Formats: sequence, C-alpha cells, structure tokens
Amino acid sequence: MQKAEDRRRNSGVRRSRLQRLFFASCLLLTAHCTLLTAFAQFSQTQGNSPLYSSRPYEARAPSGLPKALTTVGIDQKLNEQLPLDLVFKDEQGRDVRLGDYFGKKPVVLSLVYYQCPMLCNQVLNGMVTAFKVMAFQPGQEFEVVTVSFDPRETASLAAAKKQTYVNYLPEAKRAGAAAGWHFLTGDEANIKRLTDAVGFRYHFDEATNQFAHASAIYVTTPGGKLARYFYGIEYAPRDLRLGLIESAENKIGSPVDQLLLYCFHYDPATGKYGAAVMNLMRGAGVATVLFIVGMLLVLRRRDRTRVAWQA
Repeated sequence: MQKAEDRRRNSGVRRSRLQRLFFASCLLLTAHCTLLTAFAQFSQTQGNSPLYSSRPYEARAPSGLPKALTTVGIDQKLNEQLPLDLVFKDEQGRDVRLGDYFGKKPVVLSLVYYQCPMLCNQVLNGMVTAFKVMAFQPGQEFEVVTVSFDPRETASLAAAKKQTYVNYLPEAKRAGAAAGWHFLTGDEANIKRLTDAVGFRYHFDEATNQFAHASAIYVTTPGGKLARYFYGIEYAPRDLRLGLIESAENKIGSPVDQLLLYCFHYDPATGKYGAAVMNLMRGAGVATVLFIVGMLLVLRRRDRTRVAWQA
C-alpha cells in the first residue's frame, strides 16, 4: 500500500512538473511572438526622404526643398539593365566600354564628380571605409566603378582621385583595388544615358559652379543589372557584403552569410538590410517546440529511472 501511495504521489508530481514546463514554454513562445511583432512594427518604413524614392512612379508630396533641389534625387530602378555599350575614358585616358568591367563579378557603382567640394568626397570616404572592414576585396570578389557625371573633368583628375583612395586602403588590399577600382570620365551624352539608367537626377547650379545631387552607391549583378541601392554617405559593411553576395547569386560568401541572408532581407524603401521578421518567428517557434520536446523527453526518462529504482 505504501508503494502504491508513493507511486501515485510521484505520478502527481510528474504531472505537475510537466504542466509547469508546458505553461512556461507557452509563455516563452508568446514572448517570442510579441517581441518579434513589436520589432516588425517598430522597423516599418516611416516614409522616404524627398531625395530618394523606391518607386519612381510614386507621386511626391511637397517637400519644402529649395527650388534648385526639386529636380534632384534618386529613383530606384531595380533589375534594370545598365547600357554596357557606353564609352568612357579610364584614369589613364584610354577609351573603355562600360561593359569591360562587367561579366564575371558583381560591381559597386558610384556616381560622383572629382572636384566636388564636399558630398562626393563623403561618398568615396564611406565606400573606402566599408572596403577596409569587409573581408571581400575590390578586384577579387567584386569590381568597383566610379564615374564622374561632370563632362568637364579629365582623366588626370580621375587618376589623382584613384591614387588617393587606393592609398586609404590597408596595404594588403591596395594591389587588388588598383586593378579593380576604376575611375572614369566621359562626355555629356554617355553620362546622361548612365545617370538616366540608374535614376540619378542632379542639377548644375551656374551661380556656384557646382552640382546639386543626392548620394548613394549601387550594386549590380555581373551582367550589369541594378540589384541594390545604398543611400547616404555611410555604408554598413554587413549590408554591402550581403548585397554583393545576392547580386552574385550566392557564388561568393560563406555558409554564415547564407544564414544571415535567411535572417536579413533587403528593404528597397530604406536601402538597407533589416531583420526578416517572419523567418525569425519561424526559427523562434521551431526552437521553442524543440526545447519543449527535449525537456519532456528528459523528464520522462528521469521519472522512469526513478520509478525503476524505487521498485
């Protein structure tokens, strides 16, 4: 009788323990879902800058910009083909086709002018800062093409700018960048076709002899299709790396990068990679279920061992 009573008592303890574990696991799963849903709501785009639009056909509200800037901005043209037949001059003054830099690797494209007093230098600074940190190297995993949109600029200016920015890189990356970072100049017709293809709208202000323009860099596929837009003057190395991996159709990168691409997706509205909330929720749900099943198996095995020992 005493043993039967002990078994009933132990059985009640086991049920109580399993119930507590079940309720704790449910609370854990609910907390996961609540936090991820809150994050999704918090991370939603709150509106684009008047200079940038993920949809070129989207009507813009009055922005309060100065009149000179009303025609300035960047319209995303994702998956559009760049005109690779365009002819420019490289930093040595040789005629080159834009397509000479495409075909095997993804390309980071930037549109600047070399005598810009401020913003273009900030764009180039942001690029070289990201290149310093990234494990990928210009000239190895990807090419870089920087094009001046000022038709008055010459190859000598391009060469000086290239030397400056290649020298900013660590010594181990300079040789690759010297071969894989190209600084081009061109005539007005070729520049216009390229800027139109990218969606880059700028304005020349005769009063100041300067260009008004927005800032961004662009990642293209090896075949020359626009794949990613990164706005501003600072480019997160993680975002740029993921953009290059996706543009190369996952032919570069590591298994860890593939996991990151599962957790982070590109948002055209912000030009950044953000958490893929649904994927995170699925992962959290699977992890919680596995945790519950594992704990149930452990407790069941432990209780069987205890019962056998008491018998």
